[in-house]
Amino acid sequence: MWSFVGNKKQKYWIWLALDRDTREILVVYVGDRSAESADKLWHALPPVYRQCAVCYTDFWEAYDKIFPDTRHQAVGKESGQTNHIERFNCTLRQRVSRLVRKTLSFSKKLSNHIGAIWLFVHHYNASLYT
Repeated sequence: MWSFVGNKKQKYWIWLALDRDTREILVVYVGDRSAESADKLWHALPPVYRQCAVCYTDFWEAYDKIFPDTRHQAVGKESGQTNHIERFNCTLRQRVSRLVRKTLSFSKKLSNHIGAIWLFVHHYNASLYT
């Protein structure tokens, strides 16, 4: 999912990792859409997930460069393997006003942008256990 900071020319991509069983958001990384950002997402995952979990992603080329073949499977939306993260993306856009594409609520600073996303993610994760 992408959003912008300051103006629409400054696009930032929100990289997310979600545990499908618990629906918990494990990692949030905000950066560009490069292999370097995919690498930062991969290394931010807890070690147990990097060792055991299978990551289902779309066919973005950066994933193939970074994720090990044994831990990665590129799938289409019709497979249903990415529907939980896609649903979370919609929820995130609805609940965090600065992520809506046509909005008056936008971040002027990247740190505020990331903070707003993390605030929602922490609230979301806490609501899973109550």
